[in-house]
Order: sequence, then C-alpha cells, then structure tokens
Amino acid sequence: MDRPGLADFLRHARSRLDPSDVGLPPGARRRTPGLRREEVASLAGMSADYYTRLEQARGPRPSRQMLTALARALRLTEDERNHLFHLAGEEPPRRAATVTHVGPGLLLVLDRLHDTPALVTTDCGEVLAQNALSRALSGDVLTRPPRDRNLVRRFFLDPAAKGLCPPEDRPLRAREHVANLRAVAAARPADPVPAALVAELLAHSVEFADLWAEHEVAVRRAATKRFLHPTVGLLELDCEVLINTDTHQRLVVHTARPGTESYERLQLLRVVGLQDMSAAVPGHQV
Repeated sequence: MDRPGLADFLRHARSRLDPSDVGLPPGARRRTPGLRREEVASLAGMSADYYTRLEQARGPRPSRQMLTALARALRLTEDERNHLFHLAGEEPPRRAATVTHVGPGLLLVLDRLHDTPALVTTDCGEVLAQNALSRALSGDVLTRPPRDRNLVRRFFLDPAAKGLCPPEDRPLRAREHVANLRAVAAARPADPVPAALVAELLAHSVEFADLWAEHEVAVRRAATKRFLHPTVGLLELDCEVLINTDTHQRLVVHTARPGTESYERLQLLRVVGLQDMSAAVPGHQV
C-alpha cells in the first residue's frame, strides 16, 4: 500500500469537486477549494476521522468496499478508480458484463436532480447510487450489505421492502420485475450476475417461480408507480427510465404532477430528506 500516494491522490480528488458537483448547497464561504473532508466521508459512508487519517497517510488499509465507496464519493472515472485501488495495494475490479462503476457524468446528472427522487441501477436491479430524495423515499440502500442492494431480490425476499408498495399494486409490480429480469438474462446468457439472481429467486420464492414459468418478457421503461411512505403517506409518481446501453445502467427518476396531492407530499418529503442530510454532515448548512 502506497500511503503517501493514496493520501495525495485523495486530497487532489477532493479539491477539484465543488459542493454543487455532489448535490450539496455551497453553505458558508470556504477558505480552500473543494469539498470538506467530513463531506467526502459522509458521501462515502465512513467516519470523518477515518477519512482524515487516510489523507494524512496514517490510516489503515481500506477495504475493497470502502475503496468503491470513495471512488463513487469523489466522482472518479473508471481509470481513476483503478488507480485508487492500485495505490491501496488492491487489484481493481475486473470489468464484467454487468458494470457497477457509475461514471462521473451520470453521477453529476443524479446530483443535479434536487427536487425529485432519482437513482442509478443496473438492469438487474442493483442500486448503484441514490440522491437525497431517493433515500428519503425508499431508504438508504447503499448502507446495506452488497447482496441486499438489489431491488428485485428485496421485493421477493424481504417483506419490509415489499411493504413500500401498496398491496393492490404488488401483483403487477412483481410481474414487471420478473419480465424485465427474463429479458436481461436472455440478452446476456454468459453474464453470471442475472443468472445467479434468477437461480436464487427460483430457489427461495414460490411467487417468483410461478411468474417465471409464465415466460413474460418486457424491458422496464416509463410507468406510474405508487409508494406507501411511513411519514407522508401514499405517493403516486411518474417513473422515467433512461438507459445507458454501453454499461447496462439505468437512471430512474420519479416525479409527481404539479397540483396533485402527491406533489405536495413529495415537497414535504424533500424537506424531511434535507433535514436528514444536514444532520448527517457536520457543518452542512441548508
């Protein structure tokens, strides 16, 4: 592990980012350019003390999961992410058919969506990035263990996750998940990721197995979805899906029609989400 090199690279990567690049307001005047250390730490899901020690070349060797979180927080390109892994003495992740590294351009678009829930997923349903309002709507998925970040897996195997969907909407949502996964698995038969997900769900969910046997196929696109939120109640949101065919990633954006009750509830949820973000980042002013 090259501690001095890692520390220098982290400092330079942090200094080139403005708060607006990661969806944060400017707050108080800054004495130096770039994000604060505690802001990077919060975006990466680590303590400010741990991140500070990394920048001071005295921290422990970060795990692969932590390196991935840092690459995402600092908006690194794929080449920069690989360099980060090398500095930490780790082999960079091999590029598979299912790409899990979100490029800085797509992350910039995600961060600019301040007033609507948005997230980036693989076409298999793994959540790769969320904005603040998406975390307020459906929880911070990225704080979960890696295997619990897949929306399809959680829908069929986690009753709490399915509870976000109104009971009367669940049969249709289940069919949509299965039909999309079948299309993905058929399009990439050599990719082990969708194949493994299908095998797991067939083994552990009777509902999934029954729907899989019907052989419905449909790539997920625009739709209207309803969410049951424990604080603001029922929201009916229009769901737009923008597909990156090169990486098989999707930017999913949920919007409410102005003048509706769902629109007012989404505005209330935005206030709650911003308050949570402010509490999570010391010195962050809304």
